[in-house]
Amino acid sequence: MKVLALYSIKGGVGKTAGAVNLAYLAARNGFKTLVWDLDPQGASSFYFRIKPKVKGGGKNLIAGKRELDDVIKGTDFDNLDLLPADFSFRHFDLVLDDKKKPTQQLKKRLKSLEDDYDFVILDCPPNISLLSEAVFVAADAIVSPIIPTTLSLRTLEQLKKFIAENGLEGLPLLPFFSMVDRRKKMHTDTMQQLRDSHADMLSTVIPYASDIERMGLERMPLAAFTKKSPSTLAYQALWEEVAARLQV
Repeated sequence: MKVLALYSIKGGVGKTAGAVNLAYLAARNGFKTLVWDLDPQGASSFYFRIKPKVKGGGKNLIAGKRELDDVIKGTDFDNLDLLPADFSFRHFDLVLDDKKKPTQQLKKRLKSLEDDYDFVILDCPPNISLLSEAVFVAADAIVSPIIPTTLSLRTLEQLKKFIAENGLEGLPLLPFFSMVDRRKKMHTDTMQQLRDSHADMLSTVIPYASDIERMGLERMPLAAFTKKSPSTLAYQALWEEVAARLQV
């Protein structure tokens, strides 16, 4: 079982769109896939038409009073399940802080799913916190969307520094360009700068496009309602690149 975390320190960069679309494409390629919506805003849950509510909230999940199997929901798509968000997830840091070895708790809970799923994709809230550390320990790779702007460059540097300072140098970090407008010279210049300074950047570029925004209206992954758009093909390329990096 591979655990991918869609993560960014910065909000509004296309993280949830990445999580939903990568999960859908993994499932469509025959991999049994679970999305765990860790963001209390519940955007992934919304896209999959599932109410963001978990009885007992995050506290019972981490304490083991609720098994993950008990709260997982099926989606409208084959091979694709969801563990929905809950507004109580905003207190995840406090829940983890009450446990021994708090950064190990997420990995420990996910271990029970090893026989059930090929991929678990974590849709993470945008911050650096105790939950973030637990995500990094649990994940086999961090997939991080980067808008080609000065602030995004700064957050990528912060993320790399955090990973290094916390002894996670072996954790693959897979940043990719998201919400790119090639008409903007700043975007094209910043992409070149980032590629020159960060050899680990994925080659796939996700455009800033209206059909990605339509996911909120359609409430489904992009490829489920538009098959051949440039955005759909870009996410397909992203999936193939991530799968190749993970050797699956």
